[in-house]
Amino acid sequence: MNLVESFSDFKAGKNIDRPTMVRVLEDVFRTLIRKKYGTDENFDVIVNTTSGDLELWRVREIVADGEVTDERAQISISEALSIDEDYEIGEECYEQLELEEFGRRAVMAARQTLISRIMELEKDEIYRRYKDRVGEIVLGEVHQILKREILVIDDVTGNELVLPRNEMIRGDFFRKGDMVRGVIKKVEMRNNNPVVVMSRTDNQFLAKLMEQEVPEVEDGLITIRKIVRLPGERAKVAVESYDDRIDPVGACVGMKGSRIHGIVRELKNENIDIVNFTNNHTLFIQRSLTPAKVTSIDLDMETMRAAVYLKPDQVSLAIGKGGSNIKLASKLTGFEIDVYRDVDEVELDDVELDEFADEIDEWILDELKSIGCDTARSVLNLSKEELARRTDLEEETIIEILDILAKEFEE
Repeated sequence: MNLVESFSDFKAGKNIDRPTMVRVLEDVFRTLIRKKYGTDENFDVIVNTTSGDLELWRVREIVADGEVTDERAQISISEALSIDEDYEIGEECYEQLELEEFGRRAVMAARQTLISRIMELEKDEIYRRYKDRVGEIVLGEVHQILKREILVIDDVTGNELVLPRNEMIRGDFFRKGDMVRGVIKKVEMRNNNPVVVMSRTDNQFLAKLMEQEVPEVEDGLITIRKIVRLPGERAKVAVESYDDRIDPVGACVGMKGSRIHGIVRELKNENIDIVNFTNNHTLFIQRSLTPAKVTSIDLDMETMRAAVYLKPDQVSLAIGKGGSNIKLASKLTGFEIDVYRDVDEVELDDVELDEFADEIDEWILDELKSIGCDTARSVLNLSKEELARRTDLEEETIIEILDILAKEFEE
């Protein structure tokens, strides 16, 4: 019935500091004393955190027989001598108490209180510790795979972390025992329990990976101004250096791509474009559309729209697979980007889309123009599948459009 065993059980492997643990133990035992004696004023609780030993002492002033006026604070000389024959009147009598004196039921209740208090402390400590680490990279081992999330054991602390499916990169596949890396996205309390949520899709994950791989970023010589991502597909990172001697893009990519390759592998071959940040909007839009080469750009600062003109062979590069490149470029620059084919004159055997205004609805023509198609052949050069993926048009509409455009060249 050793109550202190609870302390020994819980202190192992816990990160609760000793002074806090001692304070909890003292509180629990003083509550036990108050229930039995009505007060804890004349009692000492001594806890040895190293050995786990506990001592309870009752301290009373020794008075002559028959002169005890307060049994809580005083003890008669005859009773004191039964404890230690060397005591004298006027001294303080120290009487050691045994847990058995409090009764089994009281001790078991105190044990439950102790366990509950220590568990609460542990929860608070986990919450506080991880709350301070939001935005940091964490490495852990896959412990359990559930339908909507994966449970991961932190490799350093042994605490359980949660990696939700919607925070995983497309292409992520983990088995029990696999090591997984992510960023601590948030810490929240659910049913009074701390839940540490990991993420591999958060922009901060890419930022921290770059810090690890690029010393200049970690040292503050290169600043990451903005990151936009389609996790597992493509990312664009705007970087800037205040030291003219440092090429921020070159430093982030590394010799023959050595620095960026490790990040790309970690992110399941996510295509990462590193671009130089600039306050020159036109230049920044041009850089953001990499790898496409822009001919010219017209800006409308009121509507924050940019009309970008490119050679016909650069249009598909600017738009990217599934429109990924142009979407990210818009997010990175803050401008709504419209792509146009820059041609001095339409090819002799091609026809402007506007010529089909009588046969095709205007909103459909606008939809086609928004993906860089402004002539009949530029539409016919794309497959039905690609048109469906890059526009909001239904398959029946696409088939009808292709049929109308194709008839123009049948003769």
